Amino acid sequence: MARRFLLVVLAILRLVVAAAIAWRLFGDRLVRVALVPSIPFDAASAPPAPDYAQPAAWIARPGLAADPARFVPEGFTPAPAPAAATFFLAPTAFFGTGAWNSLLDDKGTNERLDRFVAAQASVFNGVSAVWAPRYRQATFGTFLKDQPDADRALDLAYGDVRRAFAAFVAAQPPDRPIILAGHSQGARHLLRLVAGEVRGTPLAGRVVAIYAIGWPVALEGDLARLGFPACTARDQAGCILSWQSFAADAPLAQVRRNFGQVKTLEGTALGTGAMLCVNPLSGTPGPAAVPAAANPGSLKDGALLPRLAGARCDASGLLLLEPVPRDIGPYVLPDGNFHVYDYNLFWAAVRADAEARLMAAAQAEGPPA
Repeated sequence: MARRFLLVVLAILRLVVAAAIAWRLFGDRLVRVALVPSIPFDAASAPPAPDYAQPAAWIARPGLAADPARFVPEGFTPAPAPAAATFFLAPTAFFGTGAWNSLLDDKGTNERLDRFVAAQASVFNGVSAVWAPRYRQATFGTFLKDQPDADRALDLAYGDVRRAFAAFVAAQPPDRPIILAGHSQGARHLLRLVAGEVRGTPLAGRVVAIYAIGWPVALEGDLARLGFPACTARDQAGCILSWQSFAADAPLAQVRRNFGQVKTLEGTALGTGAMLCVNPLSGTPGPAAVPAAANPGSLKDGALLPRLAGARCDASGLLLLEPVPRDIGPYVLPDGNFHVYDYNLFWAAVRADAEARLMAAAQAEGPPA
């Protein structure tokens, strides 16, 4: 019996070692085979488009019976009469390979969207009513291979975002301040939306802040196309924040090479260009480190953990975590990538940041005549 058990253990160890070697040698290719759709993109067979006049087309919005954006940990409450409105675009929650874009009624995708919105968009419910649309997301594999089909899938998703934003704006009083926010794929669409639908319009004057988190914003090029400056102080309104969270001891040279392949708003590769990094613990850019002692709370399993991680921006625009949090959750990606936790790590700080920027916007506007 003991000999048989040892043989089983040995077999398992061989499989683990073989898998590790295969991942090391062929990791990128294995992921692409597993997650990139093998079928061509076909707009005619795309899932039906959402109708944003219907509550079912929204993950979160005022009046929904079950609204994950109204989640708060102990000690916090949503604003009973919010002064602003937030348009929030959720990150990728669709991982299918049988289609390039998600169905709106896919159970697994919607469960993940609810979790993402509860953990991320909830930071804004202290000052605003949160609106988060369902949109036909491009599948995760879209970001693993540069090809025309991937661009078409993203264009289809962005078409939904544009229509959702129009419905959101139409539902607001004409003088209501707005916050624009997103994460990952949602932040990518948000940047395109700001450049194409907000910049240079009367709506731009109502923007409290733009939280484009988990997607690179190129300092050279993107900021000019967006028409909003980078945030340089916490009491500043009408500006953009962005960050990408990585362990300070990550292989940063490799990480930076990977970011170099991401396309800017101009459609060119970021290359060695610097990214915008606004430290969520201070609301300012630059290399000054903010210690973990100044972090008011990271969200984990529905509760806030204070002093979990400090942060600083490096010269390339990465947000480096020091000390590296070891217990935020199971979804830390390879190479010290805390992408999934870009909001969670700084939940209480981002909530305070939104409140401060809304106050700054109100003070800049001055009392009514």
